[in-house]
Amino acid sequence: MSNVVLQAEAVEKSYFLGGKELAVLQGVSLELQAGEFVALQGASGSGKSTLLQLLGGLDRPTVGTIRFDGDPLRVQTPAQAAEFRGSHVGFVFQAYHLLPDLDALENVILPAQVQGRLQAESKKRAKVLLESVGLSDRMDHRPSELSGGEQQRVAIARALMNEPEIVLADEPTGNLDTGTESEIIDLLKQLHAERQLTLLVATHDETVARAAQRVVHLKDGRVCE
Repeated sequence: MSNVVLQAEAVEKSYFLGGKELAVLQGVSLELQAGEFVALQGASGSGKSTLLQLLGGLDRPTVGTIRFDGDPLRVQTPAQAAEFRGSHVGFVFQAYHLLPDLDALENVILPAQVQGRLQAESKKRAKVLLESVGLSDRMDHRPSELSGGEQQRVAIARALMNEPEIVLADEPTGNLDTGTESEIIDLLKQLHAERQLTLLVATHDETVARAAQRVVHLKDGRVCE
């Protein structure tokens, strides 16, 4: 029985800018096994973010197929895409994307609210998650009152809120200094081990790549051996 939870099959993605076609991904194939920690490594502009967006249902490929648990990903409408993401995928972004008017606890609860989950249960789970990322004393702080590393910890807790099968992290240490970067890498490794997360991290950083179990290299929109 296959343990492949997410895969891309000969995926291409192009955009039209100024009447010209820009090919961002060119025949990318990738498999992600359940419980695996994979680094997607490549320079800026190699197509890492675009591939994560396709894998997470934020966008659709121009050519090729994205499969989740063996079935083609069907996100033909915004509602279908939102349902898939809310139920199966957790996202962590370089820029955190926390809502500035909400405190840390409220930001973490938000994905559960979107899914219509019970408030009391969601609040309890959000508190446990914030404790697990070392922010038990910062739950009532808004993003502007948190350091970059603390904001990223909130974002990681938020990504785990709906118990996703997959966590996709796009340059999660890109805005952090070296010391804080190491803390976030260690946290991701810890959460992966404790929760058996299926984790795909896009990065141009060799330090982040070394923390993964496997590295996939992307160059000019193609997977390189």
